[in-house]
Amino acid sequence: MFPFNVRVYGILINDNNEVLISDEKTENVSFTKFPGGGLEYGEGLLDALKREYQEECNFDIEVISHIYTTDFYEKSSFNESQIISIYYLIKNTSPIAIRTTSQEFDFEGQEYEDGKAQSFRWVKIDDLQEMSLTFKTDQVAWNVFYRDKK
Repeated sequence: MFPFNVRVYGILINDNNEVLISDEKTENVSFTKFPGGGLEYGEGLLDALKREYQEECNFDIEVISHIYTTDFYEKSSFNESQIISIYYLIKNTSPIAIRTTSQEFDFEGQEYEDGKAQSFRWVKIDDLQEMSLTFKTDQVAWNVFYRDKK
């Protein structure tokens, strides 16, 4: 059996032309990605994305448009599953009140009992480089979004 891991992410741009990204630490590995996460059994993609933003960021979102779906093989960095990721352009529909920082991996006060940590940063659209994102799917999705934006 070959397990699949379906993931859904949102690219959120604020009024200052900045994109929201998440720095995270788990299992002694640190990485930078777009907010979002895994699809749960019985859940649709858009419902999963809305749930993930509520869980991670504590605000509501609206999906604007599809950006990209993984079209190459990618093995998970954490287990033996194959990753399939779907990216959407989103906007917030409730106020954004999360703690943000301008420093990478600034987990001060954001660590959890299980050793995991998460912090959020706003990065100017023109300053976010492909290599600033850890995972190949995020890099490709960002390139598709940024290319189409120009």
